[in-house]
Amino acid sequence: MRRGRATCIGLLVLFLAAPALAAPFEDPALGTRVTKLDNGLTILTLEDHSTPVVSLQIWARVGSGDEARYTGLAHLFEHMMFRGSAHLGKEEHSRLIEERGGQINAYTTRDQTVYFTDITPEHLPLVIALEAERLENLDISQASLDDERQVVLEERRWRTENSPEGRMFEALMALTFEAHPYRVPTIGWRSDVEKVGVAECRAFFDEYYAANNLVLAVAGDFDTDEVLALLRKQLGGLRKVEPIERNPTEEPAQHGERREVVNFEVAGPIVAMAWHAPPTGHADSDALDVASEILSSGRTSRLYRALVYDRPLALGASGGYWELARAGLFFAYAQVRPGASVDQTEKLLTSEIERLGKEPVSEAELAKAKRALEVGLIVGQGSSNALASRIAQEWVSFGRIRPLDERLATIRAVTAADVQRVAKTWLVPDGRSVVQVLPPPAPAPAAKKGKR
Repeated sequence: MRRGRATCIGLLVLFLAAPALAAPFEDPALGTRVTKLDNGLTILTLEDHSTPVVSLQIWARVGSGDEARYTGLAHLFEHMMFRGSAHLGKEEHSRLIEERGGQINAYTTRDQTVYFTDITPEHLPLVIALEAERLENLDISQASLDDERQVVLEERRWRTENSPEGRMFEALMALTFEAHPYRVPTIGWRSDVEKVGVAECRAFFDEYYAANNLVLAVAGDFDTDEVLALLRKQLGGLRKVEPIERNPTEEPAQHGERREVVNFEVAGPIVAMAWHAPPTGHADSDALDVASEILSSGRTSRLYRALVYDRPLALGASGGYWELARAGLFFAYAQVRPGASVDQTEKLLTSEIERLGKEPVSEAELAKAKRALEVGLIVGQGSSNALASRIAQEWVSFGRIRPLDERLATIRAVTAADVQRVAKTWLVPDGRSVVQVLPPPAPAPAAKKGKR
């Protein structure tokens, strides 16, 4: 059956009008075909002919959480992969896609590096050939490294060093995780990016960009057999490596609140806090998602109402439950109004989070939060890019593609008691880390010289 964005939106209306239905429409991802080449490359194909678009994504199982000696390499390679190769000049890969009306981009997380191209079907063979070219013949030279190093350092300056929110989040992660590699910023520490050499880059690429460390997903308007034949021809010769073990470091238990102050020229201070939370796939994940929705999703959330509307101490308040492959984080933060008390803002923020564990949420809040999560899952099926991303993420995280009705059922099963329980379990005072971003203290007045 063909499914497109218009179909999904129409079925969403049916879903909202008929909440008693357990599975109001067919899950488009159930048609995914899994193929594994002899070199270990995993290929996920999902035909959807409703729109003349196809999305091809390559998920490399490497992120900043895998970096041992130099940090920032995973993100640096996100840039290097567009630099050029033996038969393509700098940025020519992107130019060839964009001049055909396609979209191409990439991103790096603490667990994966993802490259995606969305294009019309007739250009899919070109996309596959271009991916094979850069995976086999990437330009890892001193000139390439020097250019992209400067790009990354400028990005770090813009996103982190000159941003109060960037400084806050970097400090919060490093404070919360003392040992786990998730403490390292995805973009890397400046000194590492400045010092890393060509030899280290080549070793990193050879280890992590091997066929058996990649998952390739294709979703959209194409013929599966034709595309698989092309992929076997173009990518079947990619090298494979011995299985790569992820960083084994585990975060030790936290036995007391941690605090840090970051000085930054900012008119409105920021107060942020975080707690250790479980990784992706944990039994408490759905209840924590619901708790996050109630606390911090939008202007009707508890945090926004309490800190912005009821007592106008903050300009905004937000947070969330962040699931990662090997650990998780539950965080909340508020942008303090200029002139308002940072300590009062922190006290109210803490009070709202503690209230979640002290008293059950109302049935109305619970139903609203669960419905928002359900709608988010359903609407997220409406494009080839979203479908390719979903099946790849599921495969990388779980080794299977969870049916949508399974995911909906676990959300619907969350009770008010579950939300209260996970709040009492995970959001505890001894496990809290707090960062305040404050203006630098005023310099002390110069001492007056006395008369002799």
